[in-house]
Amino acid sequence: MRTRFTSLRCITIHRIAILLCIFSCGSIHKTFAQPSTDDVNPHAKTQSDPPRGTVTSGTFNRSDIYPGTTRDYRVYVPAQYNSQTPANLMVFMDGLNYAREKGNFRVPHVLDDLIHRGEIPVTVAVFVNPGTIPPVQPGAKPRSNRSFEYDSMSDRYVRFLVDEFLPTALKGIEVSTDPADRAVCGISSGGICAWTAAWERPDQFGKVLSHIGSFTNIRGGWAYPGLIRKTQGDPKPIKVYLQEGKDDLNNVHGSWPLANHDMSAALRFAGYQSKLVITEGGHTSKYGGVELPNALRWLWDENAKSDEVVNRETNPQWQPHQDAVVHDDIPQGNLFKMPAWESTIFPNTTRDWWIYVPEQYDESKPAALMVFQDGKRLSNREGRWRIPTVFDNLIAKGDMPPTIGVFIDPGHHLSKPRFKNKSSNRGFEYDSLGDRYARFLTEEILPEVESRYNITKDPKGRAIGGSSSGAICAFTVAWQRPDLFSKVYSSVGSFTNLRGGNAYPAIVRKTEPKPIRVYMADTSGDIDNRFGSWPWANQRMAASLQYMGYDARFDWAEGYAHNADYGSSRFPDAMKWLWRDAEHTPSTDTSDDLRGDVTLLNLLIPSETWEVVVDGIGFADAPCADDDGNFYFSDMREPAIYRINASDGTQDKIAAEAVSGLEFGPNGTLYGCQGRKKRVIAINLGNGNVDVVAENVTPNDLAVTDDGYILITETKAKQVTRINPKTGERTVMDTGITRPNGIVLSPDGGTLVVSDHGGQHAWMMRVGAEGTLDSKMPTITLRLPIDPKGDFPFNEPPPYVDASRGDGSAVDSAGRYYITSAVGVQIFDATGRMCGVLPAPNPNKPLTSCVLAGPDHEHLYVTNGDAIYRRKLTIRRPTR
Repeated sequence: MRTRFTSLRCITIHRIAILLCIFSCGSIHKTFAQPSTDDVNPHAKTQSDPPRGTVTSGTFNRSDIYPGTTRDYRVYVPAQYNSQTPANLMVFMDGLNYAREKGNFRVPHVLDDLIHRGEIPVTVAVFVNPGTIPPVQPGAKPRSNRSFEYDSMSDRYVRFLVDEFLPTALKGIEVSTDPADRAVCGISSGGICAWTAAWERPDQFGKVLSHIGSFTNIRGGWAYPGLIRKTQGDPKPIKVYLQEGKDDLNNVHGSWPLANHDMSAALRFAGYQSKLVITEGGHTSKYGGVELPNALRWLWDENAKSDEVVNRETNPQWQPHQDAVVHDDIPQGNLFKMPAWESTIFPNTTRDWWIYVPEQYDESKPAALMVFQDGKRLSNREGRWRIPTVFDNLIAKGDMPPTIGVFIDPGHHLSKPRFKNKSSNRGFEYDSLGDRYARFLTEEILPEVESRYNITKDPKGRAIGGSSSGAICAFTVAWQRPDLFSKVYSSVGSFTNLRGGNAYPAIVRKTEPKPIRVYMADTSGDIDNRFGSWPWANQRMAASLQYMGYDARFDWAEGYAHNADYGSSRFPDAMKWLWRDAEHTPSTDTSDDLRGDVTLLNLLIPSETWEVVVDGIGFADAPCADDDGNFYFSDMREPAIYRINASDGTQDKIAAEAVSGLEFGPNGTLYGCQGRKKRVIAINLGNGNVDVVAENVTPNDLAVTDDGYILITETKAKQVTRINPKTGERTVMDTGITRPNGIVLSPDGGTLVVSDHGGQHAWMMRVGAEGTLDSKMPTITLRLPIDPKGDFPFNEPPPYVDASRGDGSAVDSAGRYYITSAVGVQIFDATGRMCGVLPAPNPNKPLTSCVLAGPDHEHLYVTNGDAIYRRKLTIRRPTR
């Protein structure tokens, strides 16, 4: 969909960017485009005067940090290098792209020129490619380790550089150990990797050059602006140059231009020496190559100037909207002050609240409902908002239905004296993610309102809104309970790092769209402080809603400040838009998703949702499918194993056994896991008889290799065990996963994925002959559920539970992995990057496992407590 923007100040995300000198209309470059002539970068030409440095090549394949990987590299040593004087050092990720003689960067030539001119010091350059895991199984494909290495937020990659790789690459070459003399550089995911290396080890690298850096949600990089701002007063000794294309990507992982601007604003605020250069182009190396000489000069110039902080606050004269003015011919509703409310969900707090009842309310007809936070301020007929008056006028004109308004102040702790009439519990209640405030409304306040007035149960007739922290609170309520609220109003919303709300833009892009309509308003003069940039946060949020096809509108203006002036001036128009009768037809644009990106938008079918296959089961588990798409499952309490015919849906019982995992072997044998009986069995589909394949094991789930070996997860023993089905021989192949559970093989049979019920990761391992395993890495990071009983500390991420409850797994022909978990079915691409989350059909029941089955294997089946559901997707079953 395209976010609707109507009015002089109501503009699209790209229009916002034009006003802020961020974007302009132009084509999106989706690959690292090659120049057509040598004129792209004049410093990249081979010069006749500068002496040429030497470039040597090598291959590195001895990593313990990234086991099983191999990578090519180059080392450039300038002609001016003298072993008696340690040289400066610069490390380039995606290195061969930077070193290529006919590429856009041509770094060796640029260094030759700049060093010869004396514009940068004598610098050794190391160009290193990301790792690749070569296959050992016949027919299997190499697996790229680039995203895991580059996009992960940890010290793993810099440890690889410092402890493993650089000692080999720099053998015999003397380079400075002073971090001020050492730089890291990268493009796209390599750009965020360069930043992460310096962020984690500023004692090793004091300079960063990032080209079109991926500070988005590939693997959590969106969090950096919030982390950087927390270092204000004690910034890390890192100098940063960011180059970004004004037409860069807006895809499943985020908006690259908005992310780089947010990153730059954080660096400026926290006092880093930094510079952001916006060039032409999109996700291409072309313009980074043009800027490379300038970037290197700035990076090595001790007197280089940083970007200045720009104050965009203004004080326009405020005028009330004509629909916020009392008209004598318009009937006025009543605003009733309710008795102070003492909450049990927010114990020991009290709050004032009010109910607005329009003159048109008819108790025989269900009224619409709208809830507002910061109730006293927003309900004041003489203030900026004047919401009761706006409701009077709009209801009378038919621009919104007769609506009961509920205005609630934040809670104040009974034991604390009030300071400047502020409520002590406001930040905790409003800024915290999770369902606590939604439960407060639905379990405490709304039952009281519904006992007095006839309120519609239809979520389309229910809205919630607020300003600042009250706005993110409104969004959180609808996000948690779209079955109760389908409309959200947000003005200067605090989608920042007050209590983890900066996560929302990333979460929205990788969660199945919810049936909510969202209005947002913000201005360029909004707050920029220790907790975030409100303007950039709201733009990132609006862009995410737009990308995912939400019915969303974003009103934007230059200037103003963090107040009600702009929002209140737009409020009546916002209500007209929010309460309009028009049905929304999602329209999405995934053209910026690159070849390896797998967005939910291209997986979901808009007309398809979860449908019940069978219910009334004691406990459903062990979903499985055969080559014809027939679906198998176990009722573990009956006990029984059933088959559902793919063509006509008929169901028959094939065995009186309880199993926690089922899988067909390459010879058509159906194997099952029986942990309680400590055995793996083979099931005869004709008569239901079983043969014991192996005993004295405690299998949870299983996978069968192409050469017929069975790999089982033994959860309590924390191990993956191989079984030879011909002999029953058992061999432990892996240990150390907290609670290994689901297990699945890649479509080519060369990679094994094991989910961890007790941790955050799913682990990838290379599969060799006879089921051997190596190259184990925690390549997949699962989304964790928020702990509803957590403390939600200020300026910290939400309190997540420790365990993802990663369970059963499936894989499709594109190599996407489906892993059931506490938050739903989590989907990842072949390299382990998250594509998105499908919430469980019944979130109140355990979601145990999944499989692709049905006609053409295009349905995702899930076992969900006492029922089995399926959903048609744009997928196919893998073939090997």
